[in-house]
Order: sequence, then C-alpha cells, then structure tokens
Amino acid sequence: MRFHVIKGKNLLLAVLLVIWGAVLIFVVWFTANKVASAKQRQTPVYSVAREDKAIALSFDVAWGDETTDAVLSVLKDADIRATFFFVGSFVKQYPESVSRIVNAGHEIADHSMTHADPKKLTYEENLREIDDCAEVLQAVTGVRPRLFRAPSGAYTDDLLAAAESLGMTTVQWSADSLDWKYTDRDRVLRRLLPDVAPGGILLFHLGKAVTVEVLPEIIDTLKKEGYTFVPVGELLLKGDTYVDGNGVQRKANER
Repeated sequence: MRFHVIKGKNLLLAVLLVIWGAVLIFVVWFTANKVASAKQRQTPVYSVAREDKAIALSFDVAWGDETTDAVLSVLKDADIRATFFFVGSFVKQYPESVSRIVNAGHEIADHSMTHADPKKLTYEENLREIDDCAEVLQAVTGVRPRLFRAPSGAYTDDLLAAAESLGMTTVQWSADSLDWKYTDRDRVLRRLLPDVAPGGILLFHLGKAVTVEVLPEIIDTLKKEGYTFVPVGELLLKGDTYVDGNGVQRKANER
C-alpha cells in the first residue's frame, strides 16, 4: 500500500480548493435561503395562527346593492362586526350603502377599482387600481383602508408589492361559501362549514340572496362550536409577523 504525501504547491492548491468549495457551498445555501425568504414574503394572508377560536366574516362587494340592508340586519342581530372589501366602482355607484355599512361599525377594505385581472396588469396599473379604490373609499367614509384583497383571489408579486407600497396587507380567505356560484343553501353550507378553523377568514358576497338565507345558520352553528367573530383587521396578529408558505400569518418568533 502506498501513501502519497502532498507537499509544497500541491498542498497549497488542495487547501485553496477546499476553501473555495466551502465558500461555494455557503453561497449556494445563502442564496437559496434568500430566495425562499423572498418567495415566502410574497404570500397573502389566508388565515391566522391564533390560540383562540376567533374567525372573521368578510364580504366582497362588487355587484348589486339588493342585500345590503338584509346582511346588515343579520350581523346586527348576531352582534358581529365584519369586513367589507369594496370595489371602487360600487362605492361610486352606491355611496349611501357604503356609509350605512361603516356607520353600523363594520370594517372597510380595498378590492381594487374595477375588479380587473391583476395578472394582466403591470405593477403601475395594479398600483393605480388599488390606490384609486382607496381614494374613493376615503372620500365617502373618511377612512383610508389598510387591507386589500386581490380580485378573484388572483395575485402576482407585482400586485402584492403594489399593495405593500401603499401600506396595505393583502388578505385572501380560508373558507369560501361560493355564494356567487351556488343558489342552493344546503350546498353553500356543505361547501363552507367543513373548511372553518380557528383563525380562519370566511368569504361571502354582497348582493346574493342565498347569502342572506344561510348567514344566520352559519353564525349560529359556529357560535355553538365556540367560535367568536372579529373583523379581519382585529384577527391579524400584531407586532413582528410573517406569512408561511401556506398563507398562515404567524408570530416572528415561531420561525
């Protein structure tokens, strides 16, 4: 058996190769982690990691005004404050309805100006869609929204960056009633209730008759299961947080 002894320049070369390899591994690891972190930051909030059973009712407001008073009546009877995500064109057409919602103590939020597909828009166009809606909401209510929801839930990095630049948190949902699609109350109940969990955000739409029909039963069922209801802005965690790859907002110290 022979042993080869590395001397002089060969030894130096070997050491340099080892160091270079270690540096290369570190750079690859560091870059991968930076990319992963960047991707993680580009995720909207779908739900919140909470220790209690708080959840939020949210309503997208883009269509007709027919059910506004009925929904407000259900929420008042149940002593629940909800969050309404307005499309700017609705705000311009029905400012009195927007005022009634705000005066009833509910939270307002931004759902873009025209409900255009964010994936077909540039950063600047998405920025304008969000900001224009915020402007008309502020003009009607005196309050500038701090929450934004992507039209149809479709989002891009440009959209999220645009919302963030305006000081808004992008919020989606974790339980979808599909009340815009289904007219049968039982189907809506079967679609929504199994997905409800602590920290969840429930999605409904204003202007749909089935929503008024099922909302009291949904609220009653969930209250019996120990859930409490808060607006989305109060559901979100305070302080240092992050959103994991599944869209769950968590405290920073849980990383």
